[in-house]
Amino acid sequence: MKALTTWLLIVCMTSLSNMAWADAEELLGSWITPEDKAVIEIYEQDSAYFGKFVSLKEPLYPAGHESGMEGQAKVDRNNPDASKHNDPIIGLNLLRGFTYKGDHTWHKGRIYDPENGKDYKCTIKLQKDGTLKVRGFVGISLFGRTQIWRPHN
Repeated sequence: MKALTTWLLIVCMTSLSNMAWADAEELLGSWITPEDKAVIEIYEQDSAYFGKFVSLKEPLYPAGHESGMEGQAKVDRNNPDASKHNDPIIGLNLLRGFTYKGDHTWHKGRIYDPENGKDYKCTIKLQKDGTLKVRGFVGISLFGRTQIWRPHN
């Protein structure tokens, strides 16, 4: 009887572990940022979650842009590290190092904003409607900004 109880406990724990892993995988795939500005591909690497730009609504600098780079592909020119100023935005990781917390929530990650060159703490929550609530913040979550990303089909 003790062996049967142990076996059932192992089966239940394995099932719960697999369910948590399946929940964590819900984040994977392509997501569209507000106003369709970008498509972000979220992927897993070394048990953490990352997201990179795969397309931009406006991938080139417009005519008359103050950078003088009109017609060229957008680059990470606001990065505080000058050696990255020529790195293309497409392919750039903006989400880094998230871990799955449970309850459709990922935390302990960072989000980078190439528009201002700043890096923020971030949490991500999958909403019941299938959208992502992405919250970047400084210090505590109270001081931040939230975006809603929708799945890209």
